[in-house]
Amino acid sequence: MARVFNFSPGPSTLPEAVLKKAASELLEYGKSGQSVMEMSHRSKEYDAIIKSCESDLRELMGIPENYKVLFLQGGASLQFAGIPMNLLNKTGKADYIVSGQFSNKAFQEGQKYGEVTCVATSKPDNFARIPELNKSKCNPDADYFHICQNNTIYGTRFTSLPDTGSVPLVADMSSCILSEPCDVAKYGLIYAGAQKNIAPAGLTLVVVREDLIGNARPETPSIMDYKNMADNDSMANTPPCYTIYMMGLVLDWIKSEFGCLAGMKAHNEKKAKILYDFLDSSSLFKPTALKSDRSLMNVTFVTGCDETDKKFCAEAAKNGLINLKGHRSVGGMRASIYNAMPIEGVGKLVEFMKEFEQNA
Repeated sequence: MARVFNFSPGPSTLPEAVLKKAASELLEYGKSGQSVMEMSHRSKEYDAIIKSCESDLRELMGIPENYKVLFLQGGASLQFAGIPMNLLNKTGKADYIVSGQFSNKAFQEGQKYGEVTCVATSKPDNFARIPELNKSKCNPDADYFHICQNNTIYGTRFTSLPDTGSVPLVADMSSCILSEPCDVAKYGLIYAGAQKNIAPAGLTLVVVREDLIGNARPETPSIMDYKNMADNDSMANTPPCYTIYMMGLVLDWIKSEFGCLAGMKAHNEKKAKILYDFLDSSSLFKPTALKSDRSLMNVTFVTGCDETDKKFCAEAAKNGLINLKGHRSVGGMRASIYNAMPIEGVGKLVEFMKEFEQNA
């Protein structure tokens, strides 16, 4: 069976080596006589798996000791409510930069819980750039400041972080986590759905500074209370056991293939350059994101003709290049080239795009 190159924005492609390792251990993990899918999350075998996963994550990301790592469920979307429930607890104020659809959803959810302000947005430019921030619009006493660091739908990213002073910075990193080095100490909280760069869907990662937990709003469900989950080592209820196991395999793959996140970033920059260099020289395909704000993970482009876009996606799929259709809200095309996408896949895509352009 020939595997395709899957450019899906999520659930996304996984490293082939990880899939093979998981397949070899599907029926029996080690000498346990059972699959990880069947294990009790209270067993010594599973305890070793989850502890190893956290240890490897802390090593790769350089997570300081005064941060808790939580393995949760519900996707990043549940954290749109979980964050204000846990953090909007002093002044009741929070600032948001709205740079795309998911940051807008987070903003709208946050408004249910307090005085939540959009301090910058690029909506008038169809989110083709990261908006400039006028600090005079920010609340110096806000409980937190929220950004979506990489915008999956629009193909943009923050290349530098906003200066939030003493206000804790909260970042949705669902589509860029583990893609490059990250100074965790600059953030109060980082959260990410797993299904793009971490593991299959089902796991949500939260990395939160300890001083920000323990004061959840009274209406916060116990299962969404960060302190409750931290005190119970992410096991106040049954965690997404198999997805955490898969995350451990992905972390092992990053360490063995690239050594560290600096090596991972170099790999991702190489892939992105191949694709963006072609788009910048093409007479048919045009990138949609402002050059200075282009994402390394999600490359968005159009031909300028809806019918041509549809034809391209259909013919690409016939050639083993799948899930290139842009998000339904914006159209066009989107190539998601997350960590697990090999350089060969990007090369094949550019080769096909050249051929399509010649025949258009």
